[in-house]
Amino acid sequence: MFTGLIQAIGLIRERLDRPEASRLIVDIGDWKIDPRLGDSIAVSGCCLTVADRGSHGELFFDVVPQSLARTTLGRAHPGRKVNLEAPATPETLLGGHVVQGHVDGVGIVRKVVRDDEYRLRVEVEPELMQYMTPRGSVAIEGVSMTLAHVDPEANCVELAVIPTTLRETNLGDLDVGGEANIECDVIAKTVIHWLRHYGGPTARSIEAP
Repeated sequence: MFTGLIQAIGLIRERLDRPEASRLIVDIGDWKIDPRLGDSIAVSGCCLTVADRGSHGELFFDVVPQSLARTTLGRAHPGRKVNLEAPATPETLLGGHVVQGHVDGVGIVRKVVRDDEYRLRVEVEPELMQYMTPRGSVAIEGVSMTLAHVDPEANCVELAVIPTTLRETNLGDLDVGGEANIECDVIAKTVIHWLRHYGGPTARSIEAP
């Protein structure tokens, strides 16, 4: 698992498309990490396995068709910035929230406010709105964020982004029409799933959107 606290910004150097999987070659810059082959890394919120390493510190990831279809990585291109995070350990401070690296859908940026407070308004897939709780947690591009506002009628959420997050992640590069990986809070998903399927007649009356 991960915490949603980004440790580095990587840069996609190359993408090699093959029938079984696309290989992404990511330049990790000066990120102080020494992963072994088979280790997991969250790449913009998508848990990927280190398949190989380059002579200059690049990391190679194989992305299967399902992950390409369900995440922004399917449209990733050389030059794109990606957020990087190594998996948590029993000693890791949980400064964000529990992030699995299992992307639930792709959101579309509908508005960017760059005033005294930097805000992103993101439209999410309708079936994901049931997991969006005001002041609850969500992972956007792998970044642990608090939901500043939830608009169920428009299927939109708003996020207040602090300067540190803008500087240390790729969220500052998002613009209107841009896409972002969305992972809903695993606690919300688990509770709603349990109530709907095992919570008795009253709880089972909760309808899926």
